[in-house]
Amino acid sequence: MTKDNQQLLSSYTLPNGVELKNRMVMAPMTNFSSNPDGTVTDAEVNYYARRSAGVSMVVTACTNVTRNGQGFPGEFAAYSDDFIPSLTQLATAIKKQGAKAILQIFHGGRMCPPDLVDGDVVSASAIPAEGDDKPIPRALSEKEVDDMIEAFGEATRRAIEAGYDGVEIHGANTYLIQQFFSPHSNRREDRFGGSLEKRMTFPLAIVEKVKNVIEKYAKESFIVGYRFSPEEPETPGITMDQTLAFVDKLSDQGVDYLHVSLQDFHSTPRRGVEDLDKTRIDYLLETINGRVPLIGVGSIYTAEDANSAFNTGVPLLALGRELIIDPDWVQKVTEGKEDTIVTTINKNNQEQLVIPDPLWNAIINTPGWFPGV
Repeated sequence: MTKDNQQLLSSYTLPNGVELKNRMVMAPMTNFSSNPDGTVTDAEVNYYARRSAGVSMVVTACTNVTRNGQGFPGEFAAYSDDFIPSLTQLATAIKKQGAKAILQIFHGGRMCPPDLVDGDVVSASAIPAEGDDKPIPRALSEKEVDDMIEAFGEATRRAIEAGYDGVEIHGANTYLIQQFFSPHSNRREDRFGGSLEKRMTFPLAIVEKVKNVIEKYAKESFIVGYRFSPEEPETPGITMDQTLAFVDKLSDQGVDYLHVSLQDFHSTPRRGVEDLDKTRIDYLLETINGRVPLIGVGSIYTAEDANSAFNTGVPLLALGRELIIDPDWVQKVTEGKEDTIVTTINKNNQEQLVIPDPLWNAIINTPGWFPGV
């Protein structure tokens, strides 16, 4: 094993004192494979178990905190105590393989397909997403926003009861929390909208609620993370400087990690900052300034890619598609067999890779999503 790879596999202690066995995390990825009633399937549990032995933490696919928050078909739910046995099944399978189990909690907001939420598509404001045939959402009332914050707290309590090691608040990828932060989707004139600071109110309130629930129901070792997207292409939309202001605030909220959502780890900003050649990761690390660990992600296929990313100063790295393609990625690095890491999907290996049918069909029928397709 090279010295660089030893760094990847070294332990890391989160702000709350939890020690992670290495620096590699499984990124949250939608798998479309839950039951229609919102419970996990055996195929889904097996898929996670197959990928949980090498990494230090597994962040699950997003789970909806209210009935009208479902963003995808085949998504498992966390909006009622009835789902605690289902949630427990998944947490148990991940932890049994030696990884920390992190439940990603979210609401799809205006991105929810109407047929999945009985037509009740909601958001910060009645502004549809850009694109053809996007539904016009209903703006949540102030009371409904307060209720939504409570729903994130209740989902956290269920995660605690189900035996998870932590939750990740999903404030990225255009979903409801991001919709409140975005000037595109949030045109409110109450305490939840208007200025940049007011657009932070909803996500920061969720962080506070989740932390309060953890303090009440969990041990100090329970992990809370926050995922965010750095920019939006829309005008108006989130710009890099707005995200840096938000990340500066988030870094003082007592979370255990921040998790940026990127397709390419080394990508550069669109707008909003002076130097557009400096990477988003570099800007984020500079702003965070060591206050909280940042998880980097984005097309890290080989050990060489991982070491290049790690050398920027990011303390933790997430693997998404890479662990679907090669579930033994971390083990191969551990054994000094990094040259045998598979970096393109093998279309004949679904069974060996333990990938549920709905996810497999999505991969095979979406050219360009995975290398090799």
